[in-house]
Amino acid sequence: MGTETMKLDLIRIWSLGIFLCSALTFTAGCGGSNPKVQNEPTNSSVSKPDLSRCTPASQASFLAVGDIMLSRGVQRAIDRAGTSLLPFSELTELFGSTDFNFGNFESPISGNDQHLGHDLIFNTRRKDVEGLNKYNFKIVQLANNHAMDQGENGMRFTREYLTSRGILHVGTGDTKDQAWQPQIITANGIRIAFLAASYASVNDGGVTTKPFVARIEDLDYMRRAISQLKSESDIIVVAMHAGIEYTRQPHRPQVDFAHAAIDAGADMVIGAHPHWIQTIETYKERYIFYSLGNFIFDQRKPDTIQGLTLRIKIGRDTCPGPDQARIYVDQVELLPVVLERLGIPRRATQAESTAILKKIGVDTPILRSKI
Repeated sequence: MGTETMKLDLIRIWSLGIFLCSALTFTAGCGGSNPKVQNEPTNSSVSKPDLSRCTPASQASFLAVGDIMLSRGVQRAIDRAGTSLLPFSELTELFGSTDFNFGNFESPISGNDQHLGHDLIFNTRRKDVEGLNKYNFKIVQLANNHAMDQGENGMRFTREYLTSRGILHVGTGDTKDQAWQPQIITANGIRIAFLAASYASVNDGGVTTKPFVARIEDLDYMRRAISQLKSESDIIVVAMHAGIEYTRQPHRPQVDFAHAAIDAGADMVIGAHPHWIQTIETYKERYIFYSLGNFIFDQRKPDTIQGLTLRIKIGRDTCPGPDQARIYVDQVELLPVVLERLGIPRRATQAESTAILKKIGVDTPILRSKI
């Protein structure tokens, strides 16, 4: 074979190889691997069930509320009424409409019922916890700026007393590891996990750091807890106590913590502390409620007597294929409340609800699942 003929044959073979390589690029690649192209079909076919063929199997629901403070003026209102159930008395039907209820409990229980709360130092009498029990508050958040109003002993007694009453709690502990310990509630076969953190350990604007209260800057602790919960629960709710009081918009530390929680795998973030209702964000198809405002509190300025409760429905669907159960936040119903008679909440009227939701730019009381 002549030299020129060999050159032409080599060129033809090289050209054919380029053509075949181009044709195969979408499947196997040439001259190296293409992990993105190779892995995507396998992952998407395994991880995503055919939602069009899924059927509802069960549902769980819980109510989430803002700040609960059973001290100071609320305590005096209880004494005048002669019943510890007074703060909860206008919403009994709402409390009974869910599998369980959750809120930020902001007044510790010292065990000394003669030491009445005052000014900015709160204390709940043991008998006044009756309403939490009766109205199905199976879990409360303790991570807040009043967690240590009664000192370390009061914070510890609070946890012990709540436990003795069958009420779970998140956000505080004898160590930082304990403070970040999650709690899981199972309702109708659906496992719902809760974590909580605060911007402050004591009521000094976040200056003093104590290991007994989970803090929003402890992102590594939060991420580790969520990573563990992914195999132990179906839905992860992260509660935060943070923000600037009496403002409508969240500030950067709130946003950063909420986004980090969802980035780590949380399904929802629920906030409190500003005493006003704050705006709602959808981030990566998950809801962030930056502040639900007050729920039971004796403040009297116009925006502090408006709160937001959330009736949250978790859906469980059965889908074709092995292990193809789908569990997701199906719906969140926004239910504004108005606080009367020194902090006693009632359901807002339709006109009041419309006006309250308008303040945070919401024109519908039902938020549907984004996933």
